Amino acid sequence: MNYPITIKNLIECFKKLPGIGEKTAERLALATLNLDSSIIHLFSESLENTKIKIKRCEICNNLSEEEVCSICKDSNRNHETICVVEDPKNVALFEKLGTYHGVYHVLDGLISPLDGINPENINIDSLIKRIEKENIKEVIIAIKSSIEGETTALYIVKILENKNVIVSKIAHGVPLGAEMDYIDALTLEMALENRKKISEENNK
Repeated sequence: MNYPITIKNLIECFKKLPGIGEKTAERLALATLNLDSSIIHLFSESLENTKIKIKRCEICNNLSEEEVCSICKDSNRNHETICVVEDPKNVALFEKLGTYHGVYHVLDGLISPLDGINPENINIDSLIKRIEKENIKEVIIAIKSSIEGETTALYIVKILENKNVIVSKIAHGVPLGAEMDYIDALTLEMALENRKKISEENNK
């Protein structure tokens, strides 16, 4: 490719993104030449701000520009129900449905000993602390149905068995092994609505 070094560098930058190969990166880089200067400035500023402004909510671990995210601060949400998800993308997925009104907890991964990911490597300890500190009545496990997902779900059920909280799991309308962000909205909504209890609340 006999492009100027600036274009070559931009192509290499686009190739760093997941799912972007050589040809797509080249097409995107060349497309930027036709963008208005104001859009280029916004693009550049937004990229920089992702590293400067974006942090993790100190309560649920979701993406936020403040110490506590807008969902956790919303007094209209049901703060007695926590939906446990694998990553921030899944929070956005459920929020698009508009039918879930509880709060979330982002694990940032699933237990996978073969990959060296153990319970202490994901965000489970803070989930336990939330349940001990807050008036949580139900924990909904909304992670993909895979070996890693089932291992994580079983571990969560085990550590919460004496915490006086109901644990449920989204229904099997979600195909085995399916990535959450590829599931259509209706299937996900039905899976949430038809969730199954996998542990009962213990009496104090």
